[in-house]
Amino acid sequence: MAVMIRINPVPKIIPLLTIVLSFLCLVHPAAEAQRRRPNILVIVTDDMGYADIGVHGSKDIPTPNIDALAKVGIRFTDAYVSGPYCSPTRAGLLTGRYPQRFGHEFNLGMSPDFNDFGLPLSETTMANRLKAVGYRTALIGKWHLGMGDKFHPMSRGFDEFFGFQGHSHSYLDTEAASHNPLLDGLKIVAETAYLTDAFADRAVDFIKRPKSQPFFLYLAFNAVHTPMQATDKYLARFPHIADKQRRTYAAMLSAMDDGIGKALAALRAEGLEEDTLIFFFNDNGGPTMSGTTINGSSNAPLRGSKRQTWEGGIRVAFIIRWKGHLAEGKTDARPIIQLDVLPTALAAARIKLEPQWK
Repeated sequence: MAVMIRINPVPKIIPLLTIVLSFLCLVHPAAEAQRRRPNILVIVTDDMGYADIGVHGSKDIPTPNIDALAKVGIRFTDAYVSGPYCSPTRAGLLTGRYPQRFGHEFNLGMSPDFNDFGLPLSETTMANRLKAVGYRTALIGKWHLGMGDKFHPMSRGFDEFFGFQGHSHSYLDTEAASHNPLLDGLKIVAETAYLTDAFADRAVDFIKRPKSQPFFLYLAFNAVHTPMQATDKYLARFPHIADKQRRTYAAMLSAMDDGIGKALAALRAEGLEEDTLIFFFNDNGGPTMSGTTINGSSNAPLRGSKRQTWEGGIRVAFIIRWKGHLAEGKTDARPIIQLDVLPTALAAARIKLEPQWK
């Protein structure tokens, strides 16, 4: 028997909400009233190929931590994003709305000419919604929703930010860049660690903080987006891959899989697995189209690439896990989209959706 939370979502976002709630375990109403709001962890990867994780059939790149998450969660085989590139996907994720409805259907540039462009200030983010009911909120990684100060994550509902505001960043040379620096809050910083490792370590630190409040952690890796850079530690895992670009891509993906494993291990170590709803998905398909910047990914057997609205551009890996509350080891072929994350997370947090939120 399922606990159904009666809300009034936009029709387009009913499927995932219905699916997830149909997997919820029965909770006694009195216990429900006493229950703490769950932590929300949203993990987003960048430009990952559909074929490049173990649960999608990858043979040359082991992804044990992503695979393990799928084995104890619900893996959606027909999951989509609302556009074939980075920024619109993130805008849709954080608002729960099709980005075309508020003029954000294209990527943003990083030059000073784009400082007045970003996620419109008229839009309310998931961080805003959760912070309003007592969540501590953090973004670690890639923002790509505006370079100007008014679009900074800490102006859009996040208490903490460690990452960069643009569309890409060096993984190895993290000294202050002229216009897209690495930021710790509002402060420009340098980082000596490989950037994927640094993001994972900061996520672990956040998870281990005092637990008087539930948290919303948006862990937005820039891996495996260009530039193609990996350390010897990760490259050494793939001597069998002859193609240099594919080998570097594999190393970058392996580093990110390690980072995801660190975050999941921190949840276990802190006793937070049953208190944390986890979403994992990719922002778009891998960039495989000739004539554009590619990263060595594969979207097989899907047709198309990032920047295209064929399946290879908009169909993505998608996993949800909430130990003790959702079924484990399930696959589901019903279509879902990244816009469903916000209303699903708010329903789990017992936040009523208001019609004016659209």
